Amino acid sequence: MLPRIDRVVTAATVAGDDGPRVETTTWLLGDEEQVLVVDAAHDAAPIRAAVGDRRVVGVACTHAHRNHADQAVALADAVGAPTMVNEDDRSLWDEVHPDHGPDEDLAHEEEIAVAHVQVRVLHTPGHTPGSVCLYVPALDVVFTGDMLLKGGPLRVDRTASRYPPITRSLRERVLGLPPQTRVLPGHGDETTIRDERDLPELVPPLEP
Repeated sequence: MLPRIDRVVTAATVAGDDGPRVETTTWLLGDEEQVLVVDAAHDAAPIRAAVGDRRVVGVACTHAHRNHADQAVALADAVGAPTMVNEDDRSLWDEVHPDHGPDEDLAHEEEIAVAHVQVRVLHTPGHTPGSVCLYVPALDVVFTGDMLLKGGPLRVDRTASRYPPITRSLRERVLGLPPQTRVLPGHGDETTIRDERDLPELVPPLEP
């Protein structure tokens, strides 16, 4: 039996009391016995409830911006699981969790076993230096965080975000996935590789 994918949406005000209210999706991939949590954000309680009594193989972060990683340590401690983030996002992680380093590195092409499927790590720098997408070939699914949303990549005015590398990463490591692959992003509705790969804003001429 193939694993199921659960979606938990949490929200919080960011950048101070006057900042925007941001909704972030936490994805859970697993079966009745074990689960991988992707992007534990804003509020650990509903994510913990969705986990239930399953064993958590890891709390993975597609990147280490606060609204994707702020509940990773609390959730991991509660369920006895490792936190996972690409090492190139360590400086961002340390801003969010200065007293608790990540437990495991999400290195490019590493595979995480959960519920009888393999989750392949694709290092996709751009939105942050250590952004990753998590591809599950057996399910035709890729978890993309902020690298690819419905309508294109998330563009934000952040020091760590760079548009040409975003485009390069998407071209080289994401948009070549099978066209039927479901894209499960960190914000908003899901989409597919077929629907996103030919958008003009994704394929401008690359800067040198």
